[in-house]
Amino acid sequence: MSTNTTSIDRYAVFGHPIKHSKSPRIHRLFAEQTGQSLHYEAREVTPEQFLSAVNAFFAEGGKGLNCTVPLKELAFAFAGRTTPRAGFSKAVNTLALQPDGSILGDNTDGQGLVTDLVRNHALNLENTKILILGAGGASRGILGPLIEQAPAEVVIANRTTGKAVGLAAEFAELGAIRGCGFDDLNGLEFDLILNATSASLSGQLPPLPENLLAEHGSCYDLAYGNEPTAFVRWGQAHRAVKSLDGLGMLVEQAAEAFYLWRGVRPETRPVIEWLNAERNDREFP
Repeated sequence: MSTNTTSIDRYAVFGHPIKHSKSPRIHRLFAEQTGQSLHYEAREVTPEQFLSAVNAFFAEGGKGLNCTVPLKELAFAFAGRTTPRAGFSKAVNTLALQPDGSILGDNTDGQGLVTDLVRNHALNLENTKILILGAGGASRGILGPLIEQAPAEVVIANRTTGKAVGLAAEFAELGAIRGCGFDDLNGLEFDLILNATSASLSGQLPPLPENLLAEHGSCYDLAYGNEPTAFVRWGQAHRAVKSLDGLGMLVEQAAEAFYLWRGVRPETRPVIEWLNAERNDREFP
């Protein structure tokens, strides 16, 4: 493939804010590793700008897009057709130009999470009790792939009980799932607790019972930061076997998008290790 910038395949991530996105670096590392020639950039796009920006990107020859907060529902509406997992989640984080000129929408978040949990951290989700904190778009994007792992039960807890109950009802045909309020968690125990809210980045946590995490249980925050998030610290304080953040999920969902676009599956472990080393050295903003 030519490396001429006028003919090189172009990809991007749209979001608001997008300044600190690691996606360009991740996809650059994937491209170098797999010998793919492409250009990937981050663009600041507000919800109001999304439709004109996405149309212009593909009209100018763009091959694929990632869409992050707060654009995933808009990307779902834009896609000409969607994968089943995107259809269930009603949110799209990856748009791919097809040979016939149509745009396929996919959601790679849930598969990225499951791959990080199962392959990278050796967690067996079968017959486990899983709690998801929050009933927003992040929860919606991960439910399908999680339930495919055949847990004994998935519980969604949310400050507004009705939102959790409604979300659980949408996915009820896939497996054992129910919704509740945070007050309903007293007396329950879970093998894995997933924080799907962004609150812990600002030090906020929902009111969680002291004995919520089962012995030998693990915690996972879908968010990530330079320092451990409030929820990662909560897991450590409650003797979680593993208390993890979402950096691995970020890389794994990117790998799923890269495979959809290029037909080549990159090795994620070196990229995760590189980003973790960089983070531990505090070398990035």
